Formats: sequence, C-alpha cells, structure tokens
Amino acid sequence: MKRYLAVTCLIIFLMSLGVVAFAQWSIKKDEVKTVDVKLELNEETAFNFSKLALKCIHKEYPNHPSHVLNSEQENWTPKEMHPAFYGCFDWHSSVHGHWMLVKLLKKFPNIRNNEEIRKALAADLTKENILQETAYMNQPNRKSFERTYGWAWFLKLVEELHTWDDPDGKTWRENMKPLEEEIVNKYTDFLPKQTYPIRTGVHPNTAFGIAFALDYAKTVNNEKFANLLIATSIRYYQNDKYYSPEWEPGGEDFFSPGLLEADLMRRVLNSDQYWKWFTTFLHKKPDKLLTPAIVGDRSDPKIVHLDGLNLSRAWCFYGIVRHLILTGEGRKIFVGAADLHLKDALANITSGNYEGEHWLASFAVYALSERDAYLELMKKAEEAKPDSR
Repeated sequence: MKRYLAVTCLIIFLMSLGVVAFAQWSIKKDEVKTVDVKLELNEETAFNFSKLALKCIHKEYPNHPSHVLNSEQENWTPKEMHPAFYGCFDWHSSVHGHWMLVKLLKKFPNIRNNEEIRKALAADLTKENILQETAYMNQPNRKSFERTYGWAWFLKLVEELHTWDDPDGKTWRENMKPLEEEIVNKYTDFLPKQTYPIRTGVHPNTAFGIAFALDYAKTVNNEKFANLLIATSIRYYQNDKYYSPEWEPGGEDFFSPGLLEADLMRRVLNSDQYWKWFTTFLHKKPDKLLTPAIVGDRSDPKIVHLDGLNLSRAWCFYGIVRHLILTGEGRKIFVGAADLHLKDALANITSGNYEGEHWLASFAVYALSERDAYLELMKKAEEAKPDSR
C-alpha cells in the first residue's frame, strides 16, 4: 500500500510539472496531411514487410560498399567481401533486414512465407559466412568499418536471436559469436578513445550506437560491457542542457540527434533522474520535432532518409514517454507526435523506389515494436489500478 501511494504521489508530482513543462507545446496538424494508416503490426503487414527484405538481402547490385582497398588484389565483389550481408545496397541495411526477418518470424511463427524466410536466413547466417565477415573486419584499415551504426544493428540482431526459443534461431545465434565478440571488442576499444560524441543525424551517431549496444548488453547479461556503455553515456551526455530543436531536421537526416540522445538517456537514468535531465535538455518548445518531416523526392537516396527520420522519431517518442511516466497533456503530446510521424512514414514504406524500400521496413518494424511496448505498459498500469468501487 505504501509503495502504491508513493508511486501515485510521484505520478501526480510529475503531472504537475508536466503541465508547466509542456503547456506551450503543440503539434501543428494543419501543416501535416492526414494519413489513414493502421498503427498495428499484424500478420498481413508483417508479410508485406518481409517481402521487401527477402527481395533485397540477396540482391547484390546496386551496391554501395564501404571498402578500403589495401591492394589491387582486394577488388572483390560485395558477395566475396560479405557472404552473409552483401545485399540491400549496403552492409548495415542487410544486417537490419535480417534482424527484421527474425523479428517477424518470432512474432508471427505461422506467417505464410515462413519457409522462405527460414531458407533465406539459413543460407546467410552460417558459421562459415560469419567467420568470413569477422575476418574482413580484422583486416588492415577496417577499424572504422560500419562504426557504430552497423555494429549496433548487428548486436540488435544477436539480441533478437538470443531471446528466441527456436531450434534454427539457436543455431544462428551460436553462429553469430565470432563477429559478436569482435564487435564488442571494437566498441570497448573505441569508446574510451573517442573524446567527444558524434551528434549527427545519420549513421555515425554515437547515441544510437550506444543505445542498441546497451540493449544487447543487458539482454545477454554482459555487465562489464553494459557498465562501459552507461559510463560513456554519462560522460558524453549527462551535463547536456538547452538543446535547440529548431536546427532540426537536416536535409538528409534519418535520426533526430536530440531525440536519439534522450532515447539513450532513458536507458541510463532512473525516472526521477531522467525527468530532471530531460526537462533541462529539451527546454524549448520543439515544434519541429513534433511535426513530421516533409520528403520531397523518394527516388533520391539522401532525401528519402527523412522517411526514416519520421520512423526513428516515433520510436524515440514512445520510449521517452514510457520512462517519463507522463500523464495527461504530456503523454497526449508525445504519443500524438509519435503516432503522427508513424502514420506519415508507414504510408510510404512501399514507394516503388529501391532507395527507400531496401531499408525503411526494418525502421517501421522497430517503431511499431516500441509502440507495442508503450501500449503494453499502459495496459499493465491500468490493470494495476486498485478497484475503485
């Protein structure tokens, strides 16, 4: 009973603060077109998303390899370099395409292309292929290869396999270990040497790289790695104040630097600490963060990044609102912004342009999974209320 009263008092206190902190925030809906899209990851949606990944994970060209030639003998094809992750235009998109297929297969084990998904994963996630991927990363001049975006998505793939009670999944998870160990070692070597975080809206963003790595570390109970990631987050971000959201978004962003940082720190600080940090960090009225970005050309590989920005903003908002224990107007604003961003982007996942189709579905699945986590928390909170009769 005492614990319930304490939690209730905390929520009332936070709500009172929220009235002050969020009273001036608003979503400019008149600037956003209304999109009728269901915010639900059902089996039909999962099937359509999985087809996008299956279409690209074995599509070798076009390809954008991040490859340093050490000699003329290293003029390899994408598949020769990366037998597991050669498709989907680039290494990291292939990795999170594989993550998405595992995620969907776990959530919908009877999905009608179940066998096709398993066959594709079995062909790529072999012990031999992963050993070759590991050897590639160990070669000279590969220190910064996929740092830290691709590293983070690979650990998210491992995390997904680690929590799957499935015979195939257990085999693939075991096969991951050499590259998993290599990437953890790379993080451990790199982060203490990086004096300043990278605060960009694209791949090298440090907050994103740490957030997914921390999820992985907690899931596999790697306490030493988790402690390094937490300590690094505090070193980089705990003293950040007065973020200026009016500078967002950049023209080719698929991340919000501000929201990504906030999404990381919710993993690091408890609710009380986080409230104090968040209301100091994001102190201005963030209209540009609450309103979806406008995508001018989905056939342009950089401009279409903004669809990804809308999806990643959505998952950040869902995560932030879970940890802030927001109620009333504060929750309404954050969840409303998340839903608005998600609807806008979901309407454009299948555009017919490979520039977006080779990667956006995995962002959508992660955003929808964060929305599910938010809804589950709200359901538990409702069930935990004492009988008012």
